[in-house]
Amino acid sequence: MTHERGPRQDRPNDDTSMASALALAERSIGLSDPNPRVGCLIVGDGWRAEGFTQEAGGAHAEVMALRAARAAGHDPRGSTVYVTLEPCAHHGRTPPCCDALVDAGVARVVAAVGDPNPLVAGQGLARLRTAGIAVDMAAAPLAVQARAINIGFFSRMQRGRPWVRMKVAASLDGRTALPNGTSQWITGQAARADGHAWRKRSGAVLTGIGTVLADDPRLDVRMVEALHQPLRVVVDSRLRTPPTARLLAPPGEALIYTTEDEGPGVEGLRAAGAALCGLRGEAGKLDLVAMIADLAARGINELHVEAGHRLNASLLRTGLVDELLVYLAPKLIGLGREMAAIGPLERLSDALPLRFESVQRIGEDLRVNALLPAGQAFVDTAPP
Repeated sequence: MTHERGPRQDRPNDDTSMASALALAERSIGLSDPNPRVGCLIVGDGWRAEGFTQEAGGAHAEVMALRAARAAGHDPRGSTVYVTLEPCAHHGRTPPCCDALVDAGVARVVAAVGDPNPLVAGQGLARLRTAGIAVDMAAAPLAVQARAINIGFFSRMQRGRPWVRMKVAASLDGRTALPNGTSQWITGQAARADGHAWRKRSGAVLTGIGTVLADDPRLDVRMVEALHQPLRVVVDSRLRTPPTARLLAPPGEALIYTTEDEGPGVEGLRAAGAALCGLRGEAGKLDLVAMIADLAARGINELHVEAGHRLNASLLRTGLVDELLVYLAPKLIGLGREMAAIGPLERLSDALPLRFESVQRIGEDLRVNALLPAGQAFVDTAPP
């Protein structure tokens, strides 16, 4: 960041108002990608106006809130604006939001966190100050919440890669399927619906060819309301995905990463609506690091992985996973397939270190969110 945090004014309503803006930002989940999820609350003399960022190419949160104020007959001059991300300062698909606030004559802007986009990076706040608008930053806990809502956007802007979240449904003894591959359903309906909510917040859902051939999943969002479907991504080195695979069916789009983007099956897959991307790495294997970078270049902020134990292990060994999203069912399976085919290890000190972020009961199951080393390093080195 190039800007400096201004001193936060002691205004008792600031935290409450910013909390409302953060709730508005959550309404952009599944809507605004690849743009960040931003909420805006404008507070005037006896009135309030709300807005959140719309679809890419649509209005940003600040403009939506200004429109709402004017539609209700309120003059935004002299008002205070609470926004969960620094107002943008560049011309993208829409004009700069900082200019809209300056033109509206607002008196004060409270931002939760700076924008990590190099095209903004403090310039929005600087232009507000130059225009004579008072600028304050929200309290640290609210800044942390604002960053968490946009963890994928921050990751893509600052690391050049999406935030990678690996979802696993398992028994209490860590088994994801019986030895014969049967896995439906280990967890209950509430956990499955919660998993769909995490799919919704992701720009793409990734699986491997083993899962496609064994389960023929759709990988779409069905159990919660969704305006858009995430991109469905398949890791398929030898291009064995059948053109009849359900994840290729609309709505939404499908992308197959392969080492063989030429051959007899290519045209059938393209005719079925799949896009193909060839990424041959060392020893003829698919280059997973290049795949993650390519997904970032496609505007994917959060990548949701629902794969089998082999692909899970490959992603973990490569250090590409930031977060584990594990649903644990209150049952014991014994022999069966593990979460990831890692090991065997000779020493406990060789185990992959995790950090629990949260544990929550979802229906009859438990949801565990844990950070991997890559995620820990990114979160822990983030500015407050």
